Amino acid sequence: MMHKKVMLWTGAGQIGMAIARRMGYGMKIVVGDKRLENAEAIAKIMNEAGYDVEPAAMDLSSRDSILKLIEKARGYGDITMLVNGAGVSPSQAPIETILKVDLYGTAVLLEEVGQVIAEGGTGVTISSQSGHRMPQLTPEEDEQLAISPTEALLDLPLLQPEKIADTLHAYQLAKRCNEKRVMGEAVKWGRRGARINSISPGIIVTPLALDEFNGPRGDFYKNMFAQCPAGRPGTADEVANVAELLMSDKGAFITGADFLIDGGSTASYFYGPLKPQNQEK
Repeated sequence: MMHKKVMLWTGAGQIGMAIARRMGYGMKIVVGDKRLENAEAIAKIMNEAGYDVEPAAMDLSSRDSILKLIEKARGYGDITMLVNGAGVSPSQAPIETILKVDLYGTAVLLEEVGQVIAEGGTGVTISSQSGHRMPQLTPEEDEQLAISPTEALLDLPLLQPEKIADTLHAYQLAKRCNEKRVMGEAVKWGRRGARINSISPGIIVTPLALDEFNGPRGDFYKNMFAQCPAGRPGTADEVANVAELLMSDKGAFITGADFLIDGGSTASYFYGPLKPQNQEK
């Protein structure tokens, strides 16, 4: 078997595919998803376009499942790229699942890949504008999210059920943790000569976003992109534009950073028509 550079890609969705198409040519791409049929369907699309994609089942909430996916990927060669697009949204899952998948699972994935990533390797994890909406945490809480041992994360006081208002709040906490975790992991990845960053998209048209449009907060989300400076939702390829910068040599000095790509929704949320007080008038 030919020894290739390997891209490990989790979450067989539109954003992950846009990044994989941009960065994964000539590589072996191993894509893991909770639903194997999703991974198989997206692998078929890409293989028919000339890529070399192997689908696999993977549960981001399980360290054992993550380790098996990493082992499978390393069977083809050195992992040089990580693209993490796996996760659940506030309308798709209860609080406990959001924390177990989006928060804990992402932290475990970054930790485990960081221990085997090749020198010169790069990674991006897809976070969310939601992490930027929440009030600031204390410096101590931020540090806990950034560097607590992964198995202790869900025991942190700020992540206990009585402290979490609803699924949106859980999602915001998970995404804030993603950003802080990337900072903490960037220090460790740097010792291997590798880089890791996060991207926080706003409303990007994907099946997950369509679930939100049709969910209980659908009108809120439609209003969000109508009232943001860009005046529209974004596309997966626009997220891939940022990933291409971060994962290429042009991003060689960028690590431990989070890139907000939301058409200005967060700016409008704090200082424009999307400000909660303005919405109530």
